Amino acid sequence: MLVPAPGRFSLIALGCLLQSCAEQAPSDARVLPHPDSTIGDQSTSTHDWTRFGWDAARSSASLDATGITAANVPTLRRQQIAIDGTVDASPIFLHGVQIASVKRDVLFVTTTYGKTLAIDVATGTVLWRFTPSGLSTFEGTYRITNATPVADPDRQSIYAASPDGFVRKLSVSDGHVVWSASITSLAAREKIASSLNFDRGHVVAVTGGYIGDAPPYQGHVAILDAATGQVLHVWNSLCSDRTGVIDPKSCGESDSAIWGRAGAVIDTVTGDIFVTTGNGRWDGRTFWGDAVLELNADATQLVGNYTPTNTDMLNASDADLGSTSPVLLGGGLVAQGGKDGVIRVLELTTVRAAGAHKGGEKTTVATPSGNVLFTAPAVWRTGGTTWMFAADNGATAAWTVADGQLKSMWQNRNGGTSPVVAGGLLYVYDPGGRLRVYDPPTGNVLATFDCGSGHWNSPIVVDGMVVLPEGNANSHRTADVLDVFRLP
Repeated sequence: MLVPAPGRFSLIALGCLLQSCAEQAPSDARVLPHPDSTIGDQSTSTHDWTRFGWDAARSSASLDATGITAANVPTLRRQQIAIDGTVDASPIFLHGVQIASVKRDVLFVTTTYGKTLAIDVATGTVLWRFTPSGLSTFEGTYRITNATPVADPDRQSIYAASPDGFVRKLSVSDGHVVWSASITSLAAREKIASSLNFDRGHVVAVTGGYIGDAPPYQGHVAILDAATGQVLHVWNSLCSDRTGVIDPKSCGESDSAIWGRAGAVIDTVTGDIFVTTGNGRWDGRTFWGDAVLELNADATQLVGNYTPTNTDMLNASDADLGSTSPVLLGGGLVAQGGKDGVIRVLELTTVRAAGAHKGGEKTTVATPSGNVLFTAPAVWRTGGTTWMFAADNGATAAWTVADGQLKSMWQNRNGGTSPVVAGGLLYVYDPGGRLRVYDPPTGNVLATFDCGSGHWNSPIVVDGMVVLPEGNANSHRTADVLDVFRLP
């Protein structure tokens, strides 16, 4: 049931703090009854939003019609759904999936302590909730996740991560665990910070470390069989001559976290996997700290590599290259930001050449405010032009891509998290408490909405609504809200 909150356009979903389903006893997974079981098919939407960044390449640009236009976007009205946790990530959305014998449009979110919730977007009701069995050992501690789940293409399952180091396949219909797989032998040190991805029947997950970089840990890429949960291969960015999940203490180097918001970015044509590592030793042989790396589709081979000429300085000064993930611009180009306030444009022919590569950027530009880039830029292709949009804590900016260069088109002083383009409009969440909607080519603000503060949260836009989580994982809250902005 949704009840109006006094004095504003918001609705609070009641009944969200209900008993969790038990991980070890999937048959006990609780499906909450629909408020009116007689109303039949509840599905009104026609599109899905299956992962962080919209697609496997993390373009963050949906070409689907949303029903929201420059003319009607100012009429969006905010609702709130109360949830028992903070979602310092993005939601995903599946339309017309069957839960409790009713087809519904459903949001799926993972909270910072690893609860995954299925939420009826029409009513705000939590339909089911998965809770990791070891929740009591890390809830309220530094052990968190910022990972967005990913949906299986069959729309029958989703995949979610938690701070215990496991990735799990959960049934869309009732939240029971189909399989669970550990991708670390030291979950207290190796964090699943980045969002999960899916391609060619594989779930792709990456690991980093927690705030403070307490050793030992190594950033690595894990490839899981989506059908069985078997860990097929692990590529370690430190001690890369060793395969599989290794004991972090057994490698002579620590760190090299893979922790950018987009995590593993996948070339949807070749299946190649792109990641960027954070601070760590780089020797161009088996240690790949502060590097852009291209792996083949099953992560068994390093296809390309790049590190800046000042990689030692980046490592020593905590200026992670890997504070954001690679951006596939097309035309054989990749963009890479970092904590040093620089966005580098790389040519894949250089990255893929034999040997180890220091330097060799095609060009560089400053981040929107010249400050740290923690967010995932969006890439929008329209009318034969490729656009890149990025936001940091002090500005939002747009470039077009031409002749291997980024050409500045507009910039403002509005901070933001990871931008999203949908239905021809640009959406940027300012974690200070604003959601702004822009005309992408001009940067003109079409609408601004008040909302709560946040951290790395970013919106999705689908079928007449914008869904945005509020809150900061580092606040260690166990209750927060999702904002849903709808057309009246």
